[in-house]
Amino acid sequence: MQTDAWLLPEGIDELLPDEAQRLEILREKLLETFANWGYQLVVPPFIDFLDSLLTGSGHELDLQTFKLTDQISGKMLGVRADMTPQVARIDAHNLKNDHPTRLCYVGTILQTRGDTLEKSRSPMQIGAELYGHAGKESDLEVIRLMLEMLAVSGVLNVHLDLGHVGIYRALAEEANLTQTQESELFDVLQRKARPELKELLESYNLADDLKTALLKLPGLNGDKTVLAKANVLLKFKKVQKALDDLDAISTALARYFPSLSISFDLAELRGYHYHTGVVFAAFVPSIGKEIARGGRYDNIGAIFGRERPATGFSADLKVLSAINKQNGIEQPERELIFAPYAEDLNLCETIRDLRAQNRAVVQQLPNQIGGATELNCTAVLAKNSEGVWVVETLCIATL
Repeated sequence: MQTDAWLLPEGIDELLPDEAQRLEILREKLLETFANWGYQLVVPPFIDFLDSLLTGSGHELDLQTFKLTDQISGKMLGVRADMTPQVARIDAHNLKNDHPTRLCYVGTILQTRGDTLEKSRSPMQIGAELYGHAGKESDLEVIRLMLEMLAVSGVLNVHLDLGHVGIYRALAEEANLTQTQESELFDVLQRKARPELKELLESYNLADDLKTALLKLPGLNGDKTVLAKANVLLKFKKVQKALDDLDAISTALARYFPSLSISFDLAELRGYHYHTGVVFAAFVPSIGKEIARGGRYDNIGAIFGRERPATGFSADLKVLSAINKQNGIEQPERELIFAPYAEDLNLCETIRDLRAQNRAVVQQLPNQIGGATELNCTAVLAKNSEGVWVVETLCIATL
């Protein structure tokens, strides 16, 4: 006899009623927030053709994607590990707008490996994407929306980290690196292994100013003074444009959010093969990893027929809900009315009317164990002196 049938696969979780209700309330609030900014909800499929999921910028998701064979078409399918490529397809292939398009989404994704800290392999991804605008103004909008999302979620003491993958791209282009050299250098910079970086650069035939720039890059992190240092050290046209964008975005953010802590990491190459410009991540002191992240990814829609500029962000709704609870934010208590069991058409009609008014009613079953107290009801249906069924509030003392 199997005694552990209740066990779940590692990294897969289930939510009990209290957690599920908290998450659902938060989901509704966040989607309403997105809608108030003009972002329209889309619902991509949970399973998709593998080619679509891993197209273009999505190839780095290959190891995170569960794969299976479609018994109808014979093609390979994948369970989505990230919804962004699917949303890009909706914009490029289905909507085909020329004007900026704002889309949002929420749904469970599945990953072959869990995060090193959270361990979850089934996050509930929530996010927003803005297509059709290439300027820093759209980057600023999605960062502001992300911060608004965190505020609505009750997340406190947010720290924002800003970077720009275009800086490394521009330096690699100026250095005329081979694909192998660019990959080697990328790996070293990711690990911020400075002695190894120096040794590697010495083996390349580079101009002294480029060697100096690449050698200094890992140390260009910290507050806004980093941008001034970078302007002196990295005197290349495309780098200067990236630095100007970061300066403009951070200046605007400081105006909108005066108490927001902002730092810069010019060697941040997270999603280098995916992102094309500004990248950003939000952190809180209680969690040792980002709780929301995003950036610009202008080339993702090309395979779907339209290479539109794009920027966006995503987060795990489960993590936001957990922080919401951790910060002691109480969810509104919903009224729950207890109705007795009775063969009474007037009672049935009263219950139906209450439910039509979006009021929750649970009706007693014959010979059931427990009543209003055990079911955590806050009110009961009872007949008044005129024989009419009315709702009567239960006080704590009564319960």
